[in-house]
Formats: sequence, structure tokens, C-alpha cells
Amino acid sequence: MEKNKLMAVIEGILFVSGDPFNIGELCRHLEVSEEEFLCAIQKLQEEYASPSRGIMLSRVGNSIRLTTKPEIFCFIEKIFKPKINSQLSKAALETLAIILFKQPITRTEIEAIRGVNVEKALSSLQDKNLIREIGRRDTPGRPILYGATDYCMEYFGLTSIEDIKKS
Repeated sequence: MEKNKLMAVIEGILFVSGDPFNIGELCRHLEVSEEEFLCAIQKLQEEYASPSRGIMLSRVGNSIRLTTKPEIFCFIEKIFKPKINSQLSKAALETLAIILFKQPITRTEIEAIRGVNVEKALSSLQDKNLIREIGRRDTPGRPILYGATDYCMEYFGLTSIEDIKKS
């Protein structure tokens, strides 16, 4: 597929989707190599880098999506008042930090680190789509394992968990 057409197709798919799309899956559907795809993505990112553009491509792991640029968030917030706008409590922030650094992690392990019950904080973080259940530990009682969502990673400008450990 010609590069400009591929760029237009990718842009259209990501715009309509609204959600992150797996790069490998897009390559298969579009019948292009990952190299061609990544080249088209790079060109789109260059075009979106212009200060006159309000969107950008955001990559988290092997997924990609169209998002708004952080510098225009204040204007979007005025109009749409997104759910994430509500501030996280200190307890929720501490709990989220533990999950980001230690994931996958159980509630009991988080409580052992924090020294207090974290049920309310976990619920708040799940309501805001910042954490999710990623499985169960293979121990008696099969406790739930928690981890960060792709939305959380994107919200904090992280492309992978390794970014946290580099900080």
C-alpha cells in the first residue's frame, strides 16, 4: 500500500476506534509489514508534532491510539469535564504508586506495605480505570492480582513499566 494512503487509513481507523489498537493486529488487517506500518506511524507523528495540531499518536506497549495533546487538555476539560479530573486521595495515590512499582500485586501485599486497609483506594482506582484485576495468585484463597491499565500508563505518559523503574 502506498505510504500516504496507509497513513490515511491508519488515521481513520484510530479516529473511529477511539481505543488503543494492537499494532500487529492492524498490520495483519491492512496486509502490510510491521516495518511499513511503523514508517507510516513515524510520518504521522512528525505531522502531528506541529503546534497547529491538537492530536498526537500515543503508543503504550504494542498498542497505538489517537489522543489529544497534553497542552490542550485545559480546553477539553472546560468543555467535557472528564471523570479523571476528580483528584485522587493521598491514599489512592500511594496505593497506585505501589501497584505501578510492584505489579502484579495482591491487596494483602499492598496493605502490608501501607500498613492500612486499601479496599476503598482500590475501588476508587478501578472506578477511574487506572488499575485492573490482571489475574489470581496460585496460592490458597487465590487472591486477586492488580496491575495498571493501559489508560493509566498513557495518562501518566508512560510507554512501559520499565519507564517507571528508570525514573
